[in-house]
Amino acid sequence: MNSGWGLRAGPWTSSQAPWNASFGGAGSGSGPLSGPWYSTHKTQLFGVLLAAASNFLISVSLNIQKCAHLRLACRAEPEPCYRSKLWCCGIALLGLAELGTFSAYALAPIALVAPLGSVSVIGSAFISVFFLKKTMRTADILGGTLTITGIYLLVTFAPSVPQELTARQVQNYLVSWPFLVYSILEILIFCILLYFYKRKAVKHIMVLLMMVALLASLTVIAVKAVSSMIALSVKGKMQLTYSIFYIMSILMATSCAFQVKFLNQAMHLYEATAVVPINFVFFTTSAIISGVIFYREFQSAALLSVFMFLFGCLLSFLGVIIIARNKKEEHLQIPFIDCGHIPGENLTGKIQPDSHCSCYGTLNKEDDLVKRQS
Repeated sequence: MNSGWGLRAGPWTSSQAPWNASFGGAGSGSGPLSGPWYSTHKTQLFGVLLAAASNFLISVSLNIQKCAHLRLACRAEPEPCYRSKLWCCGIALLGLAELGTFSAYALAPIALVAPLGSVSVIGSAFISVFFLKKTMRTADILGGTLTITGIYLLVTFAPSVPQELTARQVQNYLVSWPFLVYSILEILIFCILLYFYKRKAVKHIMVLLMMVALLASLTVIAVKAVSSMIALSVKGKMQLTYSIFYIMSILMATSCAFQVKFLNQAMHLYEATAVVPINFVFFTTSAIISGVIFYREFQSAALLSVFMFLFGCLLSFLGVIIIARNKKEEHLQIPFIDCGHIPGENLTGKIQPDSHCSCYGTLNKEDDLVKRQS
């Protein structure tokens, strides 16, 4: 029985050697990355490396964009960000990183690719020291150590499943009863949350990010299906003629658009230091559950492998939370308007008018009329 890269349910054979065997352990063959283990897992291993590299590149691109914005803010005459070569470079790297993450879903299980998003969090914490001249905190080192340990456990005990996903397989998964039950429950929960969000104006961070997570579960299912079918088509096994490819493409685009909408709403209302760790935990949990139910990624996994995988997820979650905790938000210094001496008032100083008022910096018409009558 196949249970991942680490433990098996029965006696090990040369083709079932654990992760350590590929680096010189028993049954390792002729050397590192050689023998039956590598030939069996090389596609999944490449997907892991691609996902990790893409998430690290995301952190680099975001720090480059932040650096470009800070440079533009220091100029006497502000310019649009798209005129900055540094900002354009960051956007290009971000597009390349997202393309790499998209491709990684075709090569490795969802349960393995989704948690590797923690690489971008710890990467951003360490890269900001060089790009933005920030100070390295003890919490960053501790959180990074926990996250890297969790990633190691994730990679070691992740499920090993066939990655050639055809259009007919996606169709069969789409009408399977576990996914139908899961879809009904997800739709009901999302509608309840949307009701409180729209009708009751409940915009708590948990409500917003739970809606993001529910949409993300559909997004990762569709992304894996679309990327796998494209990969097979490139290899010569045409899958783009099936209608399911376009159905999943529409589902991917739609769920991603609404996901971004609610995530932006959360970022607008709450600090990024609160949104980032909660969103990572919710997104990863939702993605793993969707991979288990839709693609049956842990169908033949041993109990110990599942436990160690979940323990790796817990360490990654804890590491990200420690890194994001108590991190100070940077705000641009908005100067106050010095109105000088106000007639009829003893107070002189700096007054900041209400920015939400339509007549910014002036009296309302009703207030002006009352003063004239008095």
